[in-house]
Formats: sequence, C-alpha cells, structure tokens
Amino acid sequence: MSVLLVGISHRSAPVPVLEKIAITEHDRPKLTELMLASAHVSEAMIVSTCNRVEIYAVVDAFHPALGEISELLTKHSGLPLPELTKHAYVRYAEAAAEHLFAVASGLDSMVIGEQQVLSQIRAAYAAADGQQAAGRTLHELAQHSLRVGKRVHSETGIDRAGASVVSVALDRARQVLGPLQGRTALVLGAGAMGGLAVAQLARAGVSRILLVNRTLERAQRLADTATTMHGVEAEAVEISQLVEAMATAEIVVTCTGAVGTVVSIADVHRALNADRVSDQLVICDLGLPRDVDHAVAGLPGVTVIDMETLQRDPSAGAAADDTAAARTIVADELTKYLAGQRMAEVTPTVAALRQMAADVVEGELLRLDSRLPGLDTGQREEVARTVRRVVDKLLHAPTVRVKQLASTPGGDSYAEALRELFELKPGAAQAVAATMEIAARSGEMADDFTAAHPGDEQGLTA
Repeated sequence: MSVLLVGISHRSAPVPVLEKIAITEHDRPKLTELMLASAHVSEAMIVSTCNRVEIYAVVDAFHPALGEISELLTKHSGLPLPELTKHAYVRYAEAAAEHLFAVASGLDSMVIGEQQVLSQIRAAYAAADGQQAAGRTLHELAQHSLRVGKRVHSETGIDRAGASVVSVALDRARQVLGPLQGRTALVLGAGAMGGLAVAQLARAGVSRILLVNRTLERAQRLADTATTMHGVEAEAVEISQLVEAMATAEIVVTCTGAVGTVVSIADVHRALNADRVSDQLVICDLGLPRDVDHAVAGLPGVTVIDMETLQRDPSAGAAADDTAAARTIVADELTKYLAGQRMAEVTPTVAALRQMAADVVEGELLRLDSRLPGLDTGQREEVARTVRRVVDKLLHAPTVRVKQLASTPGGDSYAEALRELFELKPGAAQAVAATMEIAARSGEMADDFTAAHPGDEQGLTA
C-alpha cells in the first residue's frame, strides 16, 4: 500500500479553476466517504486551503486509484476530465510524502513561509480521523509533516517574508489607505482565516473590528478573543446587518469559505452611499471561491485585493538562503521518514518469524512431555528456557540485521528474502500487521509509538 496524491493549487491553476475545485467543510465528509467506498482506496485525507486542494489516499494500485479519484473530482467540480488533468499534479509514494513536507514547511504556499498551513494540515487529519478514514499510514505521514513544518519554522527564517496571505493583503491595503492605525475594519467569516485576519488587523493598529458571520455565536467568540487577547474594540454583527457594518468600515476582509457570492455589488453600492468617514474602501477577498462579486472592483473608490492579485505580489517570496535551508531540512526529514517506513514494513515479517519460532518451540516441548513424562516441573522449565535461549540467539542477528538493511533504499527486498528463507506462510506478515494496526488505533501500542517517535505525546491536536 502506497500514498497517492492528487492536487490542484495556485501553482498549477488559475483562480477560476481553484474556485470550481474548492472543497468546503460541508463537502469534505461526503467526498471522503466516496473515496473510501472505491475499490482501491483504504485511507483518505483531504487538505483544502484558500489556494489548494490536495487528496492524500492510501491505495493498492496506482492507475485504478488515480482514475477513481479523478472521476470524483470531476463530478465534484464540474470540470471536464481533460481540463482537470491539465491543471492537476500527481505524486506517488516517496514523492507524495516529500510534497506534503514541503507544503507543511510553507515552501509551496502563495506566501512562502506562511504558518497557517500547519493548522490546516492538522485540521485535515482530524477530519479524516473523525471519519475513521486515516489509518497508520496517513497518521504517520501527517504527524511527521507537522514536525517538519515546526522544525523549518524554528530553524530557519523562512517566514520573514510574511506570516500569511492576510499580511500581504494588508500590506497592499496600506498602499491604498496609508497607515491602518485608528481605522475601522470589518471581517466577514469567523473561521481560521478570520481569526488570523483579526490578529493581523490588531497588530496593524486598527481601532475597531466588526465581526460578521452566519452564526452570530462564532462571531461573538472571535470578538471576545479580539478584545481580550489583542486589546482591540470588537463587536459581533448579525449577517443581516452586513451592509450597515460595511458602511462604517474602511477595510473589509472576507474569508467565509462559502460557495457563491456573499457580498454583491448592490451591497457595496448601498454601503458606499451611506454616510461614510472615508471615500475609500479596500476589500481583501481571501475566499475561494470568491466571496465578492467581480463587478465590485469597478465601483469608484473601491479597491479589491483578491487571490489573483496576491499571486502576482513580489512580497510573496522568502530569502533564497532561508528557502534553501528549509529544503535541506525537508530532504533530511524525508530520508528519516522513508527509513522509518521501510523499517515498519519489515516489522510484521520479523514478528511473524518470531511467532513461528515460538510455535515450533511449544510444539517440541509438548512432544518432549509425551516422550519423557517423568520430567519434574523444574527440569521441564529449565529445558524450555534453554531451548528458547537457543532460538532467540539464532534469530537475533538476522532479525536485527534485516531491520537495519530495511532502512536503506530497496530495503523491502530483505523482508521478502526473510519470508522465503524461513518459508513463512503466505499472509502471516499481513495478519501480524493487521493486529498491530488494530492495537495501535485502540491505544495499546501508545508507549511503543511514543518511544519510536519522541515529541509526539501531544499528537495532532496539540
């Protein structure tokens, strides 16, 4: 079983295509369910952000699984298969892991080095795990990718170019409005991007933030956070009062994740005709699909900064040295990850061999009992210990060595050789692997996993 990645991002497709392929939180469970129902997919995780959709699937056959996933994306997006193929990229096995590590590090982001993608990968895994769509393979891949991202951000200066798409958008807003200190801002959307927008606006010095969301309770929670954590006056507003709120704002950040237009040209026109303190309105449309009607950009006094604008922004890059350092870390971590995966693949074979040896020992001890029924308990136990020690010593060197060799490129061949040499029954290693998988998911192997992967104690919810 290997990992197959099928993705479309800002690097491979224009914004109109990204808008069609976008997968919302509402879409994700159904698409995940459909993937798991396909014949060749056993695990699935969807990473969906403002500028990418990537499906990571554990598959048993490359071409059939690619066809199944492509068909699902075609039906979801309405894009013809040739159009989808033109903009999609495919990675398999090692290349899929390398790509996710680069994404987690911010190397593949529109704004190089942005950190928000780490929380998006964490959320993607949590969603997959909640549907029991992520087994050991995707768990270890996602967990390792988060460690890679954290290491890159702690050991390099890759995020100097900007913390996020939001920070670049606000820089563009300053070019229109001048300093943002003392101004009123409106944030439409109370999700992760909305929270980031609030933090960035507070840092920029705005005096007041209006929070608008379809669910007023979420807007209120974000308003409370803005006041207590960032020290800025914040107020939650009903979605029905959007126009009135927009009329008092000089900068609007939209990031709803909704499908279809949320802010119409009529809404903005009415807001502009109200009694305003400024004749300028900057709208940062960070939604995919777009939240704001295309025609709004044509209104006098209105500047729309959308994802297409940000794709062309020169500040969406990082220093070459920091980027190179980040790529070195990704390569180093990929080597460690692949070595660990190869060792994990040989473990069931080693366990099956030891189980076979234990069965042989027990069988011979039972035969000894029938031939020498006069052995007392102490004598029998001494014989049993002696036989087990002999078997353990004989197996120790080959099993330790095969694990070492398995961590090298092509190491999977050593496990196959072990199965052939000791005539392990077909399916014996797979049966052990399945048992280990069940035990791991029920928490029975938590101590072993923590020892093998130090620093994972907080898991993906940290």
